[in-house]
Amino acid sequence: MTLEERIRQLQEAEPRIKRQFSTIARDATIRAVEKAAELTPPTLDDLAGTNSRTGEMKQHWATDSKLAPAVRGKKYVTELNNDKGYASYVNDGHRMDRHFVPGLNLNEASGLLEYDPSGRGGIMVGTRTQYVEGLFMEEAAHEEYHRAVRAGAESLRRLLA
Repeated sequence: MTLEERIRQLQEAEPRIKRQFSTIARDATIRAVEKAAELTPPTLDDLAGTNSRTGEMKQHWATDSKLAPAVRGKKYVTELNNDKGYASYVNDGHRMDRHFVPGLNLNEASGLLEYDPSGRGGIMVGTRTQYVEGLFMEEAAHEEYHRAVRAGAESLRRLLA
């Protein structure tokens, strides 16, 4: 095959290659969203923690991310997003300070916490630890994205060889 024939062959394949790039970007973003959701509480092995039982933050990876690639110049851009206000704290870690909550009292009879709207009484709340480690869901999702892109690019390379 001459160089001119190869150039013509690649030019004819260009629309198919662009569709493949778009598919690779979308599929890699889907894998990243799945990885982020997999690591976001509640997980199968850990249901502990305030606000982790609803699964709301886990669901937001899929609803807030942009899976369909937007073409910007020669780049195919997708987005991994989670718009929950506390997502960055769960991902990166955060401090936990003890603080006073007026009106929150321990019912001696039942052993349960009760809230008195009048604000009478109150207790100090907080955790035994001063720092909660991050789960780094976003970083793991980015690694999964890059792994999926490399796999897709390798299959495209073999197709064009």
